[in-house]
Amino acid sequence: MGLHPLEFSECYLDSPSFRDKIKSHEAELDKTNRFIKELYKDGKNLINATKQLGMAQRKFAQCLGEFQFEYIGDAKTDDEKCIDESLQEFSAFLKNLEDQRELMMRNITETLMKPLEKFRKEQLGALRAERKRYEKETEKYYSSLEKLLNMSSKKKEPQLQEADTQVEIMRKHFQEESLDYVCKLQEIQERKKFECVEPMLAFFQTVFTFYHQGFELAKDFDHYKRALQINIQNTRNRFEGTRSEVNELMKRIREAPQEYRQTSPISFEGYLYVQEKRPPPFGSSWVKRYCTFVKEQKILHMVTFDHRSGGKIGETESITLKSCVRKTTDVLDRRFCLDLDITDRPGTVLTVQALSEDDHKFWMQAMGGKEPIGHYLTRTYSKERGIDAQLDDVGFSFVKNSISAIEKRGINDQGLYRIVGVSSKVQKLLSLMIDEKSDEVDLSASEDWDVKTITSALKLYLRSLPEPLMTYELYKEFISPAKGGSPESRIQAVHCLVHKLPERNRQVLGLLMKHLANVAAHSKQNLMTVANLGVVFGPTLMRPQEETVAAIMDLKFQNIVVEILIEHHEKIFTDAPESCPLSPDAPVLSAPTRHSKKMSRQNRPLAVYNPQALDIQNAVGDGSSPAPDETSMGSNESVSSQSSSASASEVNMEKSDHVPLNASLSSGSNSGSGTAAASCSAPGSSGESQTAATKATSDKERQEERN
Repeated sequence: MGLHPLEFSECYLDSPSFRDKIKSHEAELDKTNRFIKELYKDGKNLINATKQLGMAQRKFAQCLGEFQFEYIGDAKTDDEKCIDESLQEFSAFLKNLEDQRELMMRNITETLMKPLEKFRKEQLGALRAERKRYEKETEKYYSSLEKLLNMSSKKKEPQLQEADTQVEIMRKHFQEESLDYVCKLQEIQERKKFECVEPMLAFFQTVFTFYHQGFELAKDFDHYKRALQINIQNTRNRFEGTRSEVNELMKRIREAPQEYRQTSPISFEGYLYVQEKRPPPFGSSWVKRYCTFVKEQKILHMVTFDHRSGGKIGETESITLKSCVRKTTDVLDRRFCLDLDITDRPGTVLTVQALSEDDHKFWMQAMGGKEPIGHYLTRTYSKERGIDAQLDDVGFSFVKNSISAIEKRGINDQGLYRIVGVSSKVQKLLSLMIDEKSDEVDLSASEDWDVKTITSALKLYLRSLPEPLMTYELYKEFISPAKGGSPESRIQAVHCLVHKLPERNRQVLGLLMKHLANVAAHSKQNLMTVANLGVVFGPTLMRPQEETVAAIMDLKFQNIVVEILIEHHEKIFTDAPESCPLSPDAPVLSAPTRHSKKMSRQNRPLAVYNPQALDIQNAVGDGSSPAPDETSMGSNESVSSQSSSASASEVNMEKSDHVPLNASLSSGSNSGSGTAAASCSAPGSSGESQTAATKATSDKERQEERN
């Protein structure tokens, strides 16, 4: 049973049971007072702990926002730009979340802490003062009553009457105090039910609002998250392809380092030991210097550098070379030496020592020495594979024959151009069609050659040409617009460069791009989007004359150029360019990068409950927010202008073509229109399962090649 009600009539009787009821009520209010004090203390601790959490998260967000990734090379793809900016985006998201949390804590103070403390002080504190006054009046009344009752009856009547009057007055005052105290006691007992719980309700409403704001922030962030996942997947795909190319280059250089010695028609560089003569009896000393010889001006720049001294770089000394003569060992008991006659020091001969016999020959050739040496060896696929591929009528006929067969027999085959044929069959087909110059085989009607063998033979033919289809001369000019500029400027630059190609090269390239556009149009069946085709044909159609790590880092931009050619083949190969952009040496503006749809997140007012916030949110929601299909499925296009496509490079035919066949996470095209759609894998198919399936397919194909 709960507390007994306090009847007003009992105030006049003031019975022991009445006093016991009062004590029960007082004990309950004391317990309520202690509860509120403890709750207030815990609330303060909660606020302080949340403030500490907020400070830690703000510091974490600041650390994210201040860091920036560096990149290799002279430009970044749009995917890399988005990844670079992602840390700032994460930082802004956390700061926005902490703004909401800070607002929540301010509202908790206003809606919970202050009302509870006010009730405890104004109501329970006032009742405590009433209780003391009631106890004091009780003591005073009963003391006077006892004094009156102890008065002698022999006192004079006026004295007795006066004493009776005073006690009667005190009794009435005591009863009034008792009535007021009982009324107040029961009033607070009832008031505490809503005065304590209502702030609790406001507290939970504030907490719920905070979590709802977090949910809304997450919804706003979802668009950016999806786009960033595509950027990350594209960059990972390019990394895998680039890593394969780098490893292959490292392997070849390790096997024949002298063939890949970096040489240039402009300069030659490397380490030489320079003899420094001293006055007798000290003799001479040999100092290691890093030397760069500028051939046209015949200037030799020498920098003192010793790896053992912590890599400290000394001063640069430059001399002008008049002649270079090999120094024989019968004159100087050291091998690989050269005597340099210096123009700016008449009569002075500088003796230098190369690091090896091969190095000695390279320096002799660069400085115009008398001994002839071999020239720099450039790797070509045609020499390696024993295929005499030429861009002649026979080759052109083979390209048309292959394209006709592919479009007739396998345009819908999954992984078209990515699944490779058996190497021996591919080379046999290409030798039949090119070397033997056989025009009798109609690949469209022949069942002897499957589609993957034909596609691999076509790619091998293009890679085996003495010069890439898009030529060594125009390589840097094609790469330059892909590294920056607006979508329109990229298309215009590529358009102009295509019409600088030789006539036969342009014809074959146009025929191939028209075919690849047709392949991309069937990407729902064959899974080969424009982005995927760019990955396959980027390193096939264009490559630098010299293989270096820096050149491999440009593979991603080769893919972008091919994507532009595929998407705009009709305009590029049909119409002559109206005007050409500036030369590649001119400064190029950076392309605008994609941003998340964060308008609603930025404009949402920081409030616990604000109908205007709902109106703003609804207004944004009714505007241009994309449908789920648009953000999750995307298009079959590439992202050659604003967000680079998945451009993992196609490496050696036996290895690199084993790339996942499913529609890789690649963004939509904006090479012409500036849009950025996404092509994501179907729900429920994880990256791990895709990789596992692709690995199984690759293992099976490798087994076929071995057989």
